[in-house]
Amino acid sequence: MSGFNHEVIFCIVNAGFSEAVMDAAKEAGARGGTILNARGTANKEAESLFHIAIQPEKEIVMILVDAKIKDDVLHALYQKAGLDTMGQGIAFSLPVDNVVGLTPWKERLTQKMATVE
Repeated sequence: MSGFNHEVIFCIVNAGFSEAVMDAAKEAGARGGTILNARGTANKEAESLFHIAIQPEKEIVMILVDAKIKDDVLHALYQKAGLDTMGQGIAFSLPVDNVVGLTPWKERLTQKMATVE
């Protein structure tokens, strides 16, 4: 591992397939994501190279995950929304060196309270 605690996964899929991406990511341990609307600009050469028709309307799903589960999430995305599926998705990850706004202490507190009851 590179020393980073988090990774951001970007998954670019045809419009309408972001829910499949999130379902697969959650099954692999992700907690949530952000969906952005986008438009693809691939040319005819790319279409013939990958043997797929490029749909211009896209969705980009950004998922922040613990670095420990990144490979599991990427594998799940490949299986459920990869190029060989109707979503024709591609996914990649980038390391994240700082994160603010996450509150893992709330999860630990909730678990602790559940064991006390």
